[in-house]
Parts: sequence; C-alpha cells; structure tokens
Amino acid sequence: MTTETRQQTRIYVQTAAAVCEDKKGVDTRILELDPIDSGLSDFFLITSATNDRQAIAIADEIEDRLKKNFGVFPNSVEGRRQGQWILLDYVDFVVHVFLADRRAFYDIERLRKSARPLTPAEFDAELKAELAAKTLAVRKKASAKKVPAIKAAVKKIPAKKASVKKVPARRVSARKTVAPKAGAKKKAAKPVMKRTSVTGKARAGKAAKAAKKKK
Repeated sequence: MTTETRQQTRIYVQTAAAVCEDKKGVDTRILELDPIDSGLSDFFLITSATNDRQAIAIADEIEDRLKKNFGVFPNSVEGRRQGQWILLDYVDFVVHVFLADRRAFYDIERLRKSARPLTPAEFDAELKAELAAKTLAVRKKASAKKVPAIKAAVKKIPAKKASVKKVPARRVSARKTVAPKAGAKKKAAKPVMKRTSVTGKARAGKAAKAAKKKK
C-alpha cells in the first residue's frame, strides 16, 4: 500500500470512528494491525453497543456516511440481522460493532496482540500530523521548483540599455546658387590694341634708313 492510499484509508477509519462516537458507541478502539499478520486489512475499528438496535444503527450510519462522503462501499456485510456482531469489510479496514457480551466473548483485542491500539482522539492526532507533514513536503517541493524557474526567467530578461537622447542635427540652409541660363550669350571680349609709342616708330624709321645707307 502506498503512503497516499494508507492516508486515505486512515481518513475512512476516522470517519467511521466519528460515527461510533456520535451514536454513543462504547469503548471505541482502533487497532493498527501488524503488516506481517494483518493479511489484507490494515485497521480494525471496534466498538460496543448496549442493544442490537443501537448496533444496527451504528453499522448503518457508518455505511451511509462513507458512501455519501467518499463513494466507498463495503466489500461485504455480516451479522446485520442478528445485531450481536456486525462486521463491515472495507478490505483495507474492517469495522466490528459488538454487543458488550459478544465483544468480551470473542476478545479480538487479545487475539491481535501485535496490533497497536489507539483511541479515536489519538488516531485523529496522528492523522493530522501526517497530513501536515505531507502538506509541508509538497510546499517545499513547489518552492524548490520555483527558485530555478525564477532564475531562468531573470536570465532571459535583457538588461535595459540607457536611452541616449538623440539631438537633432541643425539644418544649414544652403544658399541657392542660380545657374546661368543656357540661352544667355557671352559678351565678346574687345580686342586690345597694342599701342606703340611715337618715339618707337621714329627710332624704327631711323634704323631702316641707316641700313639702306650701308648698302
């Protein structure tokens, strides 16, 4: 039997024991059976009734509450008609509802010496402790899974770059240069006349005359 199944069985037994208390069952005991000699069952729930009607009422209420709350039905029911010893077999646990004299006669507690007897209050305390330990273990596992998940998420988030404000470049208005029109005619440059001084001409004439004389 797994831990979860055993805890669920404990809840069933706790519910049945609460019915015994509500219906004024006497000397209600829970036997936690030794796994070696327990066979198929893990728990015996034993209670006593003062008369057969009370015994039948206790057995009927246990069967009805387990059916309504958990959808659980007994594998077999024995002794309901006589009401002296009613046995409800739920496989993992068995409920025994006795008349006081029948309980003393069969003395199941003595036959199961290796079993650990518990009162309903002791059984409830143990069950609460088990459930609290289970809840704590689940929370630890959940928190252990969250830590690496958070670290991975932090790694994925890129670091924000410092935003640098861009200063818009000032526009320099360029002066428009007017291109010369294609059809415009260039002004013709006036020829520059070389001026010859009068003295120069006279000298040139003299030189020519001197050359003729020599000939």
